Amino acid sequence: MFDELISEALKQDFSGWDFSWLDGRWQENDPTWDYSQLVKEKIVGIDSLLDMDTGGGEFMASLGKLPPNTSATESYPPNIIVARQRLEPLGVNVVTPENDKTLPFPDNSFDLIINRHGAFWSPEIYRILKPGGTFITQQVGESNLIQINQSLQDEVKLEYGDWTLKRAINELENAGLQITRQQEEFPDSIFYDIGAVVFYLKVIQWQIEDFTVDKYRQRLLSLHNQIQKDGQFAGKSHRFYVEACK
Repeated sequence: MFDELISEALKQDFSGWDFSWLDGRWQENDPTWDYSQLVKEKIVGIDSLLDMDTGGGEFMASLGKLPPNTSATESYPPNIIVARQRLEPLGVNVVTPENDKTLPFPDNSFDLIINRHGAFWSPEIYRILKPGGTFITQQVGESNLIQINQSLQDEVKLEYGDWTLKRAINELENAGLQITRQQEEFPDSIFYDIGAVVFYLKVIQWQIEDFTVDKYRQRLLSLHNQIQKDGQFAGKSHRFYVEACK
C-alpha cells in the first residue's frame, strides 16, 4: 500500500492551485476569521481592485460582482492560462509581473489590494494604493506544518522560517501604511495517508526544498506506518491576517 499511495500521488497533475485531489485525504481547518467575507465587505462601492498572485483565479471569481477596474497578477506558468480563461470573461485584466517589487501599474491605482498567501513588497503596495486605499492579506506563517519537517528531516530547515506577523507588520509600517487589523492562528491540519503528504510536498516545494521520494523514502515509510497505526498525521497550519490603510 505504501508504494501504491506514493505512485498515485506522484502521477497527479496540478494546476490552478486546485487541491481537490486531496479531498477526504487532507483536512485543513480554516482560521476563525472569514477572509472571503472580509474582502467582500471592502469591495462594496469601490472602483478598483487588484488580486495579487491570483492562482487560477478561483478566489476572485467567487467574489461576485467586481469593481469596474479590476486586475489580477499571476506569475506561476501553469496558473497563468487557467487564470486568464477564468477571469478575462469577467472583465479582469490578468498580468504577469517580472517580480513583486515592480508591479506594472501606475502610482495610486487601486482602492483595494488583496493578497491571499502570496508574496508582496510593502513599498510597492504603498505606491500603487490610492490614498485612503486598503491592503488585505492572509499569509502562511513561518511554522506552517513544521511537523512534516520534524518527521522527515534530521535538522528542520524552513525556507520562510522568518516570515512572521511581526515582520509583516514592521515592513508595512516602514513603507508608510497604517495597520488597522491583525490576527494570528494555528488551525489543525490533518493528513490521512502518506500519498496526501507526498502530493502536498510535491506541490508546496518550499516546505522541504530538497524533497524527493527516494531521498526521504525511509522517513516516509516510518510516517506511513505511523499513519496506519494512528489513522492520521496531525499538524498545525500557521496563518495570519493583516489589514493596512494608506
